[in-house]
Amino acid sequence: MRNVERYPVEGSNALWQIYRTVSPWKGVKNFICIQVARYCPHLPLKNWIYRHMLGMKIGKDTAFGLMVMVDVFFPERITIGDNSIIGYNTTILAHEYLIKEYRLGDVKIGSNVMIGANSTILPGVTIGDYAVVAAGSVVHKDVAAGQFVGGNPMQIIPQK
Repeated sequence: MRNVERYPVEGSNALWQIYRTVSPWKGVKNFICIQVARYCPHLPLKNWIYRHMLGMKIGKDTAFGLMVMVDVFFPERITIGDNSIIGYNTTILAHEYLIKEYRLGDVKIGSNVMIGANSTILPGVTIGDYAVVAAGSVVHKDVAAGQFVGGNPMQIIPQK
């Protein structure tokens, strides 16, 4: 299972209780910053926004493709190493709000990692250095260093 912290809620589903866990002003500020970064074609500016406006830990020469969506409410829980590529329209989540609980988990993506377009990284996942995630994958568990994974459900893809 992923490395997540679980917080039970009573009454309405957890999403209705979101502002008990996150300031609405933080959500609005982060949303605006993320939308600017999603459309920004200038990689150094995009990384500056992620580091300085959202508190993400982003390594040297890491590149985010157009339309990448990082976690709006907990971007500070995302760490990405040096020289990694996050493909077009990928989503990186550090939270999930469910019916009876919400979960938070740090996302750690190593150095020299390639994440294919339209992938989803779920909370509490660690992706090791030099790993490759095929386009369209749902990363629901840790990926070891150097592994090639893909699909939904995600599976290890043997390399020939």
